[in-house]
Amino acid sequence: MWIWYVSASSAGRLSAILSTARAYGLSTVVIKSGDGAAYWPQFNSALVSQLHAARLRACAWQYVYGSHPILEAEVGAAAVRAGADCLVIDAEAEYQGRYVQAQQYLRKLRQLVGAGYPLALAGFPYVDYHPAFPYSVFLGPGGAQYDAPQMYWREIGVSVDGVYAHTYSYNLLFGRPIDPLGEVAGNPPPDQVVRFRQLSRAYTAGGVTWWDWQEASARDWRALSQPAGSLAGYAVQAVAPTLSVRGAGGIWAGDLVVWAQEHLVRAGFPIQIDGGYGPRTQAAVEQFQAAHGLPVTGVLDPATWAALLRYPPAAVVWSTHRGRRTASVAGAAGLRGRALVLPPPRSARLRPRAYEIPPDLGAGPPPRQAHPPADRAH
Repeated sequence: MWIWYVSASSAGRLSAILSTARAYGLSTVVIKSGDGAAYWPQFNSALVSQLHAARLRACAWQYVYGSHPILEAEVGAAAVRAGADCLVIDAEAEYQGRYVQAQQYLRKLRQLVGAGYPLALAGFPYVDYHPAFPYSVFLGPGGAQYDAPQMYWREIGVSVDGVYAHTYSYNLLFGRPIDPLGEVAGNPPPDQVVRFRQLSRAYTAGGVTWWDWQEASARDWRALSQPAGSLAGYAVQAVAPTLSVRGAGGIWAGDLVVWAQEHLVRAGFPIQIDGGYGPRTQAAVEQFQAAHGLPVTGVLDPATWAALLRYPPAAVVWSTHRGRRTASVAGAAGLRGRALVLPPPRSARLRPRAYEIPPDLGAGPPPRQAHPPADRAH
């Protein structure tokens, strides 16, 4: 369960938080530890120690904006030093188009916490709605090992089955384990909460988290903990999307195109990594398909994705200053294993199709009472 404000969760009483966690079988609490460049002292080593003593994992989460990526990384690392078992990165509207800043943030964070420390991205679930968001950075090499999309079906206005099918169809392409983030904040019907849990098993999710503690009712807690069982014979509905030239019915620009281009470069087909599915990208896809015994259509379909994703993405350094290895020599440099120094893709300027969830949910200043009461925190 996610905690936004400790002071607003179980009235800020740590003893009540612990008893509720035991009563409903929680394994992990995910507590806000930072907002932009500001650390939230509600996440502290004393609190972590108490949670660990109660056999609960204590993960931290921070809302990031991209205005000060190095400072944001230092805020994230401070939570790790306080004992966080993992760090969840809540990156949303503010990071759209900010490829350089996303990479700066992750590189600094990895420098501070180590290459193997568990990071998760909790962002917008519908990748196709946000063509300028740098999913390929946050979920690419050196980024988060886990993907925790905010699958708030009630906010989005779809069914539980619909949010799973849409989210998984696009997020699976990044090759990260997906841990769905569901909602109880809107007090959804209990059968929908149970269905969300059941589908997490059908989609082989490693775990499920919920937003959020301070808004969960007794009915929500019961729905989270009652036996749910598995769905016998359920057919997963996720299908990889198609990419194609504009007007051909597929996605023609955006971060998914960047992701495909990075893989095409590593597979040996030199093209510009610009986020646009133009004639040169189409030609590269045709050559890739011919080389792998696939129907030569120039459309990046599910079968082509499956073959393409066997190759790792080309290493790219996004920079506002072009280096010696620019997009024009991307193929040659990528094949030799050297990082490409490129300007942000042109698709980084695209506007979002829509906001399926509130774009500022989780953002904002720290609570008035940053610490739990001293007599209950330690």
